[in-house]
Amino acid sequence: MKKLLEVLKKAGFDGFLLMIATMILMAYFLPKPGMVKEPVSLEEIANAGVSLIFLFYGLRLSVEKLKAGLSNWKMHIVVQLTTFLFFPLIVLAFRPLFVNNGFELLWLGVFFLAALPSTVSSSVVMVSIAKGNIPAAIFNASISSLIGVVVTPLWVGLFIASATGDFDVTQIGTKLILQVLLPVIIGISLNSRFGAIAEKYKKQLKYFDQAVILTIIYTSFCKSFSQHLFEGFTALELAGLAAGMMVLFFTVFFCVGLLSRLFGFSDEDRITVLFCGSKKSLVHGTVMSKVLFQHSTITGIVLLPLMLYHALQLIAASIIAQGMARRKEV
Repeated sequence: MKKLLEVLKKAGFDGFLLMIATMILMAYFLPKPGMVKEPVSLEEIANAGVSLIFLFYGLRLSVEKLKAGLSNWKMHIVVQLTTFLFFPLIVLAFRPLFVNNGFELLWLGVFFLAALPSTVSSSVVMVSIAKGNIPAAIFNASISSLIGVVVTPLWVGLFIASATGDFDVTQIGTKLILQVLLPVIIGISLNSRFGAIAEKYKKQLKYFDQAVILTIIYTSFCKSFSQHLFEGFTALELAGLAAGMMVLFFTVFFCVGLLSRLFGFSDEDRITVLFCGSKKSLVHGTVMSKVLFQHSTITGIVLLPLMLYHALQLIAASIIAQGMARRKEV
C-alpha cells in the first residue's frame, strides 16, 4: 500500500485532488466570491491564467525534439487516432441512451472528456514505471496537446448548440485563437531563448497551472450550484457515472492493447500506446472549458465526468503499471 501511495503521488494523485474536492465544497457553501464581478472577477483572473498556461506550455516545447520524435510514426498514429477518434466514437455510440431523458448534459461532459488530448505528466510517469518507451511517451503526450487545441473544439462544437442552445462559432473560434493557440505559438517561438528557464522552474509552473485549474473549478461550480443544476441527480446516478468512467477506461485500454499486438509493436512501444492512448488531461479539460463553455452555468456538470475519470485513471493505471514492472523484473 505504501508503494502504491508513492506511485500515486508521483502521478499527481496527491493533495491536488483533495483541493479539487475542497473547491467544489466551497462553491456549494460559499458561492458568492465566485460570482462577484467588481472590481475584478475570479473568472477574469482565470481567463488570463488560461493564456499563461498555454504560453508556458509552448515555452517548454522544443521544435527539435518534436522533429526527432517523428521517426516512430506508426505508433504515433495509433495513439493519436485512439485519443481523438476512437474515444469520441465510443461515447458517440451511446448518445441515444442519454438524449431526451434529462442526462444530455452529462453525456456532453463525457463526450468533452473523450475529445480531450492525453495527459502529459502522468502518462510519462506510468510509461516509466512500466518500463516502456519514455521518449515516445513524451513525444505523443506533447503532440497530443497541440492537436487537441484544434480537434477538441471541432468535436465538441458539433453538440454544444443542441445541448446548451448557445454556440457562436465566430466568437469561440476567435477566443480559441487568442487565448489558446496564439500563446502556444508565441511560447514555441521563444523556446530557444527561455525554454531552459521554463524547464528549470517547471515545478513552480505546475503549481501555477493547478492554481488556475482550481479557480476555474470553483467559479464553474459556483454558477452550476447557483442554478441548482445538480439537484436532478441522485447519489446512485453519480455512482453509475463513476462506474461508467471505469468501463470507458478499460474498454479503450483493452482495445488499444489488442491493436498494438496486431501491429506487432515491441513491449516498450505497446506500453507507451496503452498509457498514452487511454489517459485524458484534466489540465486541458479545465482550461478548454473556459473557452468552449464561456459564460455558461453548465460548466460544473460538464467537468464532473472528467474529474471522476482523472482520479480513477490514476488509480487503475498505477496498479497496472506496477504489475507490468513486476513481470519484467521476474
